[in-house]
Amino acid sequence: MKKLFNLLLIVAFVPLLFTTGCKKDIVDAEFDTLTEYVSTNNLDLPNILDGWVKPGSKIGVDTVDYSVPNYYIMDFRKADDFAKGHIKDAHNVVFAKLLDEAAKAGGKDILCVCYTGQTAARATGFLRLAGYHAVTLKWGMAGWNADFDAKWATNAKDVNSPNWVTTGAPTAISEFDAPEFTTDKTDGKDILTARINKAIAYDWTISNSDVLANPENYFINNFWPQDSWDTYGHIKGAYRISDLKAETLKNLDPKETVVTYCYTGQTSAITTAWLQVMGFDKAKSLLFGANGMAHSKLVVGTVGKAAAKSWHGAGSASTLNYGYVK
Repeated sequence: MKKLFNLLLIVAFVPLLFTTGCKKDIVDAEFDTLTEYVSTNNLDLPNILDGWVKPGSKIGVDTVDYSVPNYYIMDFRKADDFAKGHIKDAHNVVFAKLLDEAAKAGGKDILCVCYTGQTAARATGFLRLAGYHAVTLKWGMAGWNADFDAKWATNAKDVNSPNWVTTGAPTAISEFDAPEFTTDKTDGKDILTARINKAIAYDWTISNSDVLANPENYFINNFWPQDSWDTYGHIKGAYRISDLKAETLKNLDPKETVVTYCYTGQTSAITTAWLQVMGFDKAKSLLFGANGMAHSKLVVGTVGKAAAKSWHGAGSASTLNYGYVK
C-alpha cells in the first residue's frame, strides 16, 4: 500500500515539475527576446538617452509669439494649471493617453512638457520606445517662465540625513536573476508594445525622505560619474551602475525596488520608464534627484558640470522668461 501511495505521489508531482519548468522557460524566453529586440533596434538605454532633453533655448522658440513651430507639444500638467498658462499650440494630455495623442502628431517631432521635466522625461522614454522622436523640455514649465517655478523652487534644497554621506565606495556589483513577466507574445516588437502599455500605468516616483529614512529597503543606483559621487556625496549603500543597458540589467535585482537617482530627477525618470518596460516593475525615480538633497553644493559645483545640472545653476537654462498663453 505504501509503495502504491509513493508511486501515485510521483505520478502527480512529475507533471507539475514539467509545467513549472516550462513556465519558467517561457518567462525567460520573453525577457531574452525583449532584450535582444531593444539591443538590435536602437532602443537600448543609451539610445533612448541620446539627445532626449533640450532647454527652451534649443528648441527653436519663435520670439514673437513664443510658439515652438518645429514640435507637436504635449503638456501633461493638470487641466487647471494648463489653463493658467501654457506654450502656444500645446495640447493638454492625460498621461495614460500619451500614445493615443502621439498618433495625432502626424510624424512631427514631439516636445513633452510638464511641471518640472520629470513626468515629461518619463513620457519621452515611452514614446521613444514606441518609435516616436520625442524630447523633454528641460525643467518643464518651471524653466520656461518664473511664473511656473513653484515646484522646483520649493524642492531644490539641502537635507540633513545620516544616510547622505561623503565617504565610502559604491556597493560592489553582483549578478541577479532576470525579471519575470509574461505577455503571451513571442515577437520582440509585440512584447515591447505590451510592456509599454502595461508600464505606463505603474507607480514610478519616490521621495528622498522615504529613501533616506531607510535606504536598506531599496536597491539604490547612483546614476552619475565617480567624481560627482566623491565630491557631492551620495546615499549610503548605493550602487553606481552608470553603464546601464540591456547587457547590464543582470546587475539589478528585480525582486527589490530599484531606485535610480541622478542630478535633477529627469534622467532618472526616463531611465525608470525604460527599466519598467524591461521588467523591473517596482522601479522608482527619486524625485528631484540630488538637487533635492544637496542643492547648495551642486549649484556652485564644477566637477561633472554640476552647476549646469542644478536648478538656477550657471548654464542650466533654468531661468528663462518666455511668454505663454492662457
